[in-house]
Amino acid sequence: MNLKNAGVRLSTNTIFKVYCNYGSNSHTNESRVLNSRLRRTKKIDAYWRACNYLAVGMIYLRSNPLLKEHLKPEDIKHRLLGHWGSSPGLSFVYVHLNRLIKKYDLNMIYLAGPGHGAPGILAPVYLEGTYSEIYPDKSMDEEGMRKFFKQFSFPGHIGSHVTPETPGSIHEGGELGYSVSHAYGSVLDNPDLISVVMVGDGESETGPLATSWHSNKFINPIRDGAVLPILHLNGYKIANPTILSRISHEELNALFVGYGYEPYFVEGNDPKIMHEKMAATLEECITKIKKIQAEARSSGVAKRPRWPMIVFRSPKGWTGPKNVDGHKVEDFWRSHQVPMGEMHSNMEHLQLLEEWMKSYKPEELFDENGTLIPELQALAPKGDRRMSANPIANGGLLRKDLDLPDFKDSEYALPIPAPGKTRFENTKAMGIFLRDVMARNMNTFRVFGPDETASNRLHPIYEVSKKVWMADYLPEDEDGGHLSPDGRVMEMLSEHTLEGWLETYLLTGRHGLFHTYEAFAHVIDSMFNQHAKWLDICKNHVPWRSPVSSLNILLSSTVWRQDHNGFSHQDPGFVDLVTNKSAEVTRVYFPPDANCLLSVIDHCLRSKDYVNVIVADKQSHLQYLTIDEAVKHCTKGIGIWDWASNDHEKGKANEPDVIMASCGDVPTMESLAATAILREECPDLKVRFVNVVDIFKLQDETEHPHGLSHRDFVTLFTEDKPIIFNFHGYPWLIHKLAYRHPNPERLHVRGYKEEGNINTPLELAINNQIDRFNLVIDVIDRVPKLGSRAGYLKELMKNEIIDNLNYAHTHGIDKEEMRHWQWPF
Repeated sequence: MNLKNAGVRLSTNTIFKVYCNYGSNSHTNESRVLNSRLRRTKKIDAYWRACNYLAVGMIYLRSNPLLKEHLKPEDIKHRLLGHWGSSPGLSFVYVHLNRLIKKYDLNMIYLAGPGHGAPGILAPVYLEGTYSEIYPDKSMDEEGMRKFFKQFSFPGHIGSHVTPETPGSIHEGGELGYSVSHAYGSVLDNPDLISVVMVGDGESETGPLATSWHSNKFINPIRDGAVLPILHLNGYKIANPTILSRISHEELNALFVGYGYEPYFVEGNDPKIMHEKMAATLEECITKIKKIQAEARSSGVAKRPRWPMIVFRSPKGWTGPKNVDGHKVEDFWRSHQVPMGEMHSNMEHLQLLEEWMKSYKPEELFDENGTLIPELQALAPKGDRRMSANPIANGGLLRKDLDLPDFKDSEYALPIPAPGKTRFENTKAMGIFLRDVMARNMNTFRVFGPDETASNRLHPIYEVSKKVWMADYLPEDEDGGHLSPDGRVMEMLSEHTLEGWLETYLLTGRHGLFHTYEAFAHVIDSMFNQHAKWLDICKNHVPWRSPVSSLNILLSSTVWRQDHNGFSHQDPGFVDLVTNKSAEVTRVYFPPDANCLLSVIDHCLRSKDYVNVIVADKQSHLQYLTIDEAVKHCTKGIGIWDWASNDHEKGKANEPDVIMASCGDVPTMESLAATAILREECPDLKVRFVNVVDIFKLQDETEHPHGLSHRDFVTLFTEDKPIIFNFHGYPWLIHKLAYRHPNPERLHVRGYKEEGNINTPLELAINNQIDRFNLVIDVIDRVPKLGSRAGYLKELMKNEIIDNLNYAHTHGIDKEEMRHWQWPF
């Protein structure tokens, strides 16, 4: 029998029988082999016991870490937080991976999917010395262990997830569903990396996790690393069984075969047998991964293999109390979090905790000083080969700046003979630029989007790199399919999976862009939240993490050009969510034309540790600024467009009667059109035109690093003149940002008000009152000097609204003079 394959082919009962015969006079070949393996895994089991001891200590203890005295109530934390249930399984796999790293000199990292399973990761990270190197006060002795225990889920210290403070972590796991996509993103363009991801069975019930299993169709074994998913079936969530733990073996196997994997099963509850099964199975999986890669790299032919994955079924709360107060705990949902509480008032529980911790025999694992004995220390890899010290998991150490072309070059920048006279597709100009960014950075830059690269006018990228595709090909794919195993454009109809890939592509030292339809960016609302929180913690509280490339998100196919798709595709609210996050990491840009967009994307691709959200539509729009003007305007983030204003004359310091402000491409055009009407019909009206690119410029400088001082705000907007602000998104966002500035009640904002259907562009604008006619009426209503003398103009604007709506409903299109409007001056 080949014990190398024991994890797949040898049943638990067979191994148990062989193990029971161990030591008898009638040794079979299997028993002799198993005897040897059991001796080799005895140390691994001891190391695992040390991990479990530390995990329990983290949850419960604030003092007496080595149990040199009987536990007393004052040794116990008052608030017992953290999750025990998945921790033993997490550390079980960790110590087995360490054996293989040492044996084969593997480049490996480990992602923990189970949400609050940090004790199962922190324990081996501490034991292999990395934690003490980064946090010297958590030294590998009794006092250091006491501090290590106390800090866990304790005010002012660390949380119960695998947070950014955890060495080796690139996935927090606080929100479930992203572990598999994060694992796959880390191995793209990392050919020697193996990312092992422990997938919780509760997590497996989430939608993002379900789609991310398909990531194996996008891995090129020649240039990418490999992911080894391990589905941890411990049976329960917080208070319910998990779905995948309650279906048959055949159905579970079929599920993962259907996903394109070769599943291996490691199942049982006897640690001695399970050590053997896991060691044999991991050995086979790593051997298979290396064989797949060697064949592809030697032949130069990239095919989609059946990558291995493991189903690891072990008891929930393994090795913990079996029963507490007459209730089953181990292998049941009651072990999910803290198996027992009331430690300060229930002495039976206190005694049970002491018995539990002593069952791991800490006296055999740590010396008198609380240091792990040398025999066990030798089991961990050394230096950067430790998963907790792998520089890939601190990707800023490896990050190199992109080699960027000069966006001001005539290849990209548009010639602007006069403002507001010519039209172009803004994102297409960006696509031409990204084409050359890709060509210059073929191993460190990728573009991610849900089947919309061409739709969002980024198709010039295909000239240098196609879409990654490892599944089957059809002859017709050659006709514009742009599919290739060597492609660098990542397309899949799962925003969750795309975002997950990109996040860890960035966290492991590379660069990228995610683009999607504006309305459907909400699919990744919570993923953005988690990444923004990760960056915030890293920037402000984890100085040992080096800066990584910013998460760049392009929102295109925007609300004002979704007249053909209708109401369901009209939602500009993603930016509202972004403005709720830390000012240290969030940036939002609304470039009004192609040259401004080029300036913004160049800046964003150079930046670090931000989430940059760029809102730019894909349709043809008026162009306003030369490239030099665009650079200045975008550098300021907000500014007066003198060519659109008439409140200034040389040698005269005039104040405007009204400020026309805009933010976004369509609102800017409509606001300019309204300004043109006012200048033609009311020539004595002094109008100042202000355009906003960086929306955070509207905040007070005390609230955001990009915010304006009160003095600068007043310089632009005056002290008391009415401001008619035409905004791309929901109007109340502008009020939220600008409310601290002087006289905020004079700020009148127009924006999207959930009035949409299959409208023409102008009709949609009219229905939401961001159109030129309603803006002129707003000015008439708010500038006292106009009064009744503008009554005829107001009537004219009302008539124009009626005429244009009727025309749209009759002809299904806007009037030609509206569709082709240009700045008249």
